[in-house]
Amino acid sequence: MFGLIRTYLYCVFGVFSLVLFGLTAARLKYTTHLPSGDPLNNGHNFFDPIVVELLFSALLGMVWSCYAVLTIHHMREDRFIFSFASEILVLSTLFVLYLVGAAIATSIWGDLSFCQQFHACRILTTMLAFAWLSWIVLMCSLVASVVVAIANRAFFSPFHGRWNPRESTYSERRTSRV
Repeated sequence: MFGLIRTYLYCVFGVFSLVLFGLTAARLKYTTHLPSGDPLNNGHNFFDPIVVELLFSALLGMVWSCYAVLTIHHMREDRFIFSFASEILVLSTLFVLYLVGAAIATSIWGDLSFCQQFHACRILTTMLAFAWLSWIVLMCSLVASVVVAIANRAFFSPFHGRWNPRESTYSERRTSRV
């Protein structure tokens, strides 16, 4: 049950990260290729560092969600990131990256209702929305993983969450599950 919920959350997080990646890329393309006469920054090209941070976070989020879905679905037990503890560490890192990016971007572009007639403004609004939505889904994934790890006392067991002692490479450490 929790495996399905966690897989679903990772899939949603992956899609949201993909959308955020596209929106941040569109924002970077616009600000680094301003048309002459554009009123933004007097027509001089620039980029917002927080957009780059959100782009990087979205890229990491896409990679992590693919890795996590494949690990949970195929019951992979890789040595690189294999346990609930390492999953929680990665999720915590992404949690902080998304929180910082969304919070700073919101403090810069909090209320954009005055400029919704412009395409660039609608991209910013949507970018903020998907940054916060991604963070919310990430928080739910983190809570679900912590709950599973605590409930099963499985912080150092494979994070796919399904144990079969005959098939697991870690069966010498844990032979039964509740």
